[in-house]
Amino acid sequence: MVEALIFDVFGTCVDWRSSVAREVARTLPEVDAIAFAEAWRAEYDPAMARIREGARGYVPLGDLHLENLHRVADDFGVTVSDPVGLNAAWEKLDPWPDVVGGLERLRAHAIIAPCSNGSIALMTRLARYAGLPWDCILGAEIAGDYKPKRGVYLASCHALRLEPDKVMMVAAHNDDLRAAQDAGLQTAFIPRPTEYGPAQRKDVEPTGDWTVVAQGFDMLAERLGC
Repeated sequence: MVEALIFDVFGTCVDWRSSVAREVARTLPEVDAIAFAEAWRAEYDPAMARIREGARGYVPLGDLHLENLHRVADDFGVTVSDPVGLNAAWEKLDPWPDVVGGLERLRAHAIIAPCSNGSIALMTRLARYAGLPWDCILGAEIAGDYKPKRGVYLASCHALRLEPDKVMMVAAHNDDLRAAQDAGLQTAFIPRPTEYGPAQRKDVEPTGDWTVVAQGFDMLAERLGC
């Protein structure tokens, strides 16, 4: 029995690649917007790794995104006149077509919340933009660390006063689910085979023994009896 579902957001719930590229194109028409968005995203994990490894204290993801933006702009040889404004692109990401309706179905039967590396502020603004009907905001900031560290998943369970086996982690990324499973959570894999574009090779199919595999949030709701 699942009492709560917690969700990866970037890639699982929202299309960051196309959405960020759209904002880049508006701000920096002289660059390849998709290439810039992908390069910006590529800085995401290395920036968090320094924090996960203890080389730096916790810094909210919005701040890391801004630092990474300056680095990528330098690499592309461009100047961003309003970096704070462009950084807000990460708060304006379009949901995949199945997400909002699927979340509403799931929410009728269980608590739903993000378990994202995004900060509370970022997740709140993104939810308002994309219409994501969360019950609360969980994830990295309440843990003071970044996924896939075990403590991030357990902090979300603890905040809900639920044992890990009563909570299901939903993600399009096998490594995210593997870490959640190791922490004792149930798991659901939702493939997003174009998250990284048409040439994507990683995470196009499940690579673990997940509790549920579904092709979208509506199918997930059906599998859970919602």
